[in-house]
Amino acid sequence: MTTADCISALCYRVDEARQERPNQPLADVGPSEIVTLAILFALNGVGTRAFSRWVQRDWRPLFPGLPERTGLCRLLATPRTWTDEFLASPSVLGGVDSYGVELLHPRREGRRPQQMGRKGQSNHRGMVGGKLGLLLHQLGLVVAWACAGAHAPDPAFPPLIATFEVAMSVLSASAFPAKEGDPTNLKLCERGLWNTRMLVETVLAMMSGVCRLKKVAHRTWAAVQTRLAFPLATFNLLVQWPGLNQMLTGSFLSR
Repeated sequence: MTTADCISALCYRVDEARQERPNQPLADVGPSEIVTLAILFALNGVGTRAFSRWVQRDWRPLFPGLPERTGLCRLLATPRTWTDEFLASPSVLGGVDSYGVELLHPRREGRRPQQMGRKGQSNHRGMVGGKLGLLLHQLGLVVAWACAGAHAPDPAFPPLIATFEVAMSVLSASAFPAKEGDPTNLKLCERGLWNTRMLVETVLAMMSGVCRLKKVAHRTWAAVQTRLAFPLATFNLLVQWPGLNQMLTGSFLSR
């Protein structure tokens, strides 16, 4: 499968997932094309300048209405709700964990009154940014997610778990349970007790290695949420794609 075939097949699968939403007939770039571009951006894991050069140089015939770089950046700021179609359905068993996303170097903290992100800890190290709460089902697909400042403790995410209180039993690390008021489906997972917890670590490692989600640079919190939403949608889409290995060896994943 060539890179052009991969991109065309990706756009088709995105269009099938969004078939119930109407398109804008007068738009130069359709919603399915915008989502496809955002997924390619998440897969490349590079900045907007490098991504814009790559698309304009190699794949302009596939996206005839593609705007210049600044217009492309505005397209990539698509509302995060467009990715809800790619979230998985809950299962009987799941897992939850948090993931730190760096938005600012710690030395630059407090230099701007409109500072993005907050100071906190992730993996026992200081950072300035946000924290992603990720809920997966037993096969590793993303069911739901939420984000907050890095100063937010892990017990701030149980409301996300409570949404699926009837449908799922959720395994968590020792940092997630709060002193009181935990959802009834939140189960504390002691070290070495449930190997299912390793599935969460595998997913987060793929997010860091492929999508380079550990460090992002955005000026608004809405843009940060969108930047987080599309890699998660990309993960769900590609994991369920037959012939994933062939596509991952394509040249469009090269840096």
